[in-house]
Order: sequence, then structure tokens, then C-alpha cells
Amino acid sequence: MLRSLVATFALAMLLPVSAAAQDFGVMNSAETINKGNFKLMANPLVVFGKDDADDEVGVALVGGYGFTDRVDAEAKVSFFDGLTFIGGDVEVWLVKHEPLDVSVIGGFHVGRADGFNTKGFDITFLGSGHVTPKLELYGGLDISRVSIDDFDDSYTTVHLVPGIEYALSQDIDLVAEFGLGLNDDSNHYISGGIAFYIR
Repeated sequence: MLRSLVATFALAMLLPVSAAAQDFGVMNSAETINKGNFKLMANPLVVFGKDDADDEVGVALVGGYGFTDRVDAEAKVSFFDGLTFIGGDVEVWLVKHEPLDVSVIGGFHVGRADGFNTKGFDITFLGSGHVTPKLELYGGLDISRVSIDDFDDSYTTVHLVPGIEYALSQDIDLVAEFGLGLNDDSNHYISGGIAFYIR
């Protein structure tokens, strides 16, 4: 009985930390990385606290590769105070070269923190379109199902994510987005970063 109470108390103390930290953000349009090209990206994130909780500041680092003209994969890591996420995803470009491009992204991540670990599966539905040759607007629905190791508990985060991708040059994009948390386990966040492409 005492062990169960201690575990429940520990979970109650730790869950807000894990739920607050959005892992990596979406940070791209529905277009995949060009076949044979590499992508390197860094993007700071600010996750806004709820119920008088402090805001969390972190940074995500991403490396990706275009396998075909419709499929890419990315490896990701992000660092917050006392919390690290490691993960990856695969993006498939379903509707290509239309006024509205559409892709779906499936991925996973693990979270490591003092006293607990998490693992989660992620799916993102993404649409985007060009406003100008250099400016692209995108919007996504980002869903993550997370379980907490050693505890019989899980939670789901759901974010509506509008963003922009702007080509500074042929090989450098500026990306920025806002994540609107749609349920109680989701915190709002903002992120911006630079993507470099090696062709």
C-alpha cells in the first residue's frame, strides 16, 4: 500500500515535467527532403507552462535524408532542463505539386529524465502551400501517445501547428511555428530554427 502511494505521488510530481516538454516540434512543410540530399537543423523551443508552472526552454537538433522523391527520414534529439528526448520519424509525401501538398509523418521518441523514462509514438498530418516562390505556409495536426516506464499510466498530446518555411537561399531555410495544445496534456509552444541542406 505504501509503495503504491509513493509511486502515485512520484508520478504526480514527474508527469507535468514530461507533459510540458514538447519533444521536437513539427518544423517542416509537407515537402520531403529531396532524394539523395541531407538536412541538418537546429531549433530552440519555448514550451509555455500551465497552472502557474514555469515555461520550459529547450533546443532540438535534427539530421535527415531523402530516400526517394516522396520519402525521407529524420533522427532527432532535444534537450530541456533535466529532460532529454531521442527519436526519429519517416515522412511520406502523399499529394505532390498541387496547390495543397499533403504528407503524413510517423515516428517514435523516448524521454530520459531523473527518476523516470517515457516512450511515445507520434503521427502528424501535414498540409502546406506556397504563397510566393520562397515562402511556404504549413499546418499540421500532431498527435503523440506517451507511456511512462515503471508506471501503469499514459497520456496523449494533441497540437494544432501552423508555421512558415522561408527559403533564405537554395540551401538554407528559416522555419517557425506555433503549437496550440488542444487537450489538457498538451502545452502551447513556439519554435523557430534554421535548416541546412547538403546536396
